[in-house]
Amino acid sequence: MNATTRDMHNNICVVTGAARGLGRCISETLARAGAARVYACDINMAPAEAWLKEYDNVTAVPLDVCDSAALSRLSARILADHGRLDVLVNNAGITRDALLDNMTEADWDSVLNVNLKGVFLMTQAMLPLMKLQQSGSIVSISSIVGTDGNIGQSNYGASKGGVISMTKGWARELARGGAQIRANCIAPGFINTEMTQAVPQKVLEKMTARIPLGRLGEPTDIAEGVLFLASARARYITGQVLKIDGGLVL
Repeated sequence: MNATTRDMHNNICVVTGAARGLGRCISETLARAGAARVYACDINMAPAEAWLKEYDNVTAVPLDVCDSAALSRLSARILADHGRLDVLVNNAGITRDALLDNMTEADWDSVLNVNLKGVFLMTQAMLPLMKLQQSGSIVSISSIVGTDGNIGQSNYGASKGGVISMTKGWARELARGGAQIRANCIAPGFINTEMTQAVPQKVLEKMTARIPLGRLGEPTDIAEGVLFLASARARYITGQVLKIDGGLVL
């Protein structure tokens, strides 16, 4: 058994936004790393039907991260099945891009609800399961837009910057009394996902030209960062923002 396989050995994990893209890759990476159970959550799990068949340690959970009652039911289910939670990955997120002049109130509200409120509600619902053992790792997916901003993404940047601020507060709050509950963020740059693949080729070329390492990131680049922060290898790391962007923001 290699080191990667041992990283999540016997861990109980929850991943949101897990049906496809980054969430799928994160879920698969945790499963391959030896997790006892990965609860792969998404508002629409249909895109995951094929890849879920490859893993007997992944459970699909249709879930809206803004539905407090559904989050409570999931928490109760995990408590009954396992009595604890070791890893929470807050990955679910949406975009509704527009220049400030054109951004609607609905654009603002929908992004802030999923990307910020959803992270708050999910973490609040899962936290009691970590407190039972006074340990655990919370990894939230932010963005370089949350650290450095971007044209046409006022709502997205605010939501992802808010995730960073919450995470830093949680790192202090959840370690009180000697607890080993850690909270960290990952801030991806331009990643080769379905969303990026829809961008016109000329725009992609301009994006790539700005990246010192000369390529878009792959979902595995982010998933490996999540695996590190979630594992005992990062046991002395909390309250941090790990940028995985090929050097785009220095």
